[in-house]
Amino acid sequence: MKLHKESKGTIIVASIVFAVISFLSVHFLEMWGLLIIVPLLIIFGLVFWFFRVPNREVLDHKENVIAPVDGKVVMIKEVDEDEFIKGKAIQISIFMSPLNVHICRYPVSGKVIYKKYHPGKYLVAWHEKSSTLNERTTVAIDSLTNHKVVFRQIAGYVARRIVFKCNEGDDAKAGHEFGFIKFGSRMDIFLPLDTEINCKIGDKTKGGIDIIAKMIE
Repeated sequence: MKLHKESKGTIIVASIVFAVISFLSVHFLEMWGLLIIVPLLIIFGLVFWFFRVPNREVLDHKENVIAPVDGKVVMIKEVDEDEFIKGKAIQISIFMSPLNVHICRYPVSGKVIYKKYHPGKYLVAWHEKSSTLNERTTVAIDSLTNHKVVFRQIAGYVARRIVFKCNEGDDAKAGHEFGFIKFGSRMDIFLPLDTEINCKIGDKTKGGIDIIAKMIE
């Protein structure tokens, strides 16, 4: 199983903690120490599972909007996007549990024209206000269909580290990685009002693969 490069620090710390607690448990509790070691081993395994990098064939897309993350669609509604679009947009929100792959991918192809990091709170990621109150990033793309598409990585109650490695002027390719969020979070995508939506609330998405919308050129 291939692991994401963001896993290095977390796995080193987890390995040290696991080794120390396991040694102390066996040394002082002998066989009873297994009652501590077994649950720790499961948690240790989940850390590896969280940072897995699935092998996915990402195709070229122009009009299609691709799911930027693995997760569950929790919101589809018309909203006012006040940071960049400065007007009405359709918001699609996808919630990621700690068991989902947390690689963040571009939803559309085009050019990066805006990026900004916002410090903030750590409300539960499925809370509607987390989109504007939580720690988050905002990225805007001038798409190949000449639309302005905005998307946000939003930290949740557990997630405390957002990584986004894109800069203004970069070429964006739908389905390709631009960042990562650690341990449960959300992605919001803001699309033009005339966008054809191809997903519904409750749908499970596979990042880089599933088509969640289509924009008319």
